[in-house]
Amino acid sequence: MTRLQVMELGHPVLRRVAKPITEARRTSLQPLMDQLIQTAQQANGVGIAAPQVGISERLFIVASRPTPRYPHAPVMEPTVMINPQIVSHSAERVKDWEGCLSVPGVRGLVPRYQAIAVEYTDRYGQHQHQELTDFVARIFQHELDHLNGILFIDRVESTQDLISEQDYQERIVGASWSTEK
Repeated sequence: MTRLQVMELGHPVLRRVAKPITEARRTSLQPLMDQLIQTAQQANGVGIAAPQVGISERLFIVASRPTPRYPHAPVMEPTVMINPQIVSHSAERVKDWEGCLSVPGVRGLVPRYQAIAVEYTDRYGQHQHQELTDFVARIFQHELDHLNGILFIDRVESTQDLISEQDYQERIVGASWSTEK
């Protein structure tokens, strides 16, 4: 299976609102779902949205696991989410670092809801409802933004909250690793 090409900052598809998927079980979606999972894994991503590979449809993958980009991420099975939405959220918002396969080399300190209730259709056409918190809630919100033409750099409160990937790895990840040893 081939890894899909990830569209980068500046590509117009990343700024479009994606179209709803009317038939979640259509056969052409199944290979795309598998390719999205593989693309995220090969790129050390913890999520990926269809618009990131040039397909303007409301579909993304949440696939949290420790990677070189997110060494402290919790482990979960990759989850396909079709026509996802947030149905409720906590009042509390938490700022944390995010990166994006479509914005290589940059990290931003982004405020997100700490807890969310979500609904979506899974890859088998079944309606799902879940409560998500912390890092997995952050991934969901980040990927949902992709479906609405929003990038994480649009969510930072100040340009002071943007750093290079190299600085992030050295100062943030390196510091957190050294305090745990």
